[in-house]
Amino acid sequence: MADLMGILSSSYKSAGNSVPSNTKYVAVDSTLYQGSWTGTYPDGKKFSLNISQVDGFRAQVHYDSAGTSQYQQVLIKDSSFRFGNTKFVLTGYGKAQIRNVVTDPATGSSYLDTAVATRAT
Repeated sequence: MADLMGILSSSYKSAGNSVPSNTKYVAVDSTLYQGSWTGTYPDGKKFSLNISQVDGFRAQVHYDSAGTSQYQQVLIKDSSFRFGNTKFVLTGYGKAQIRNVVTDPATGSSYLDTAVATRAT
């Protein structure tokens, strides 16, 4: 089972670089993205995501989960963006899917963590 998850994780990592999108970067509605997002992964680990300074198709992101804190400027395209090993996909107003590739430091194997994020109103 671990080998299958490793294969899926490797495919996910490489898919972002090998499948080009034919759409152009266009300005997004900042109200759809900007704000504080929270969620919980299937293993119970909580995360928060703060999206700010949305201007055109650019934004600032702060991700925090289980001791990992990451700041990054992102480019929004096709209702999604990537930061580090994580992908944010807007699925509806105030709802998003978070997919995070996690590598187990003890075994070196990788797996895909998927969760739903909701924006605070």
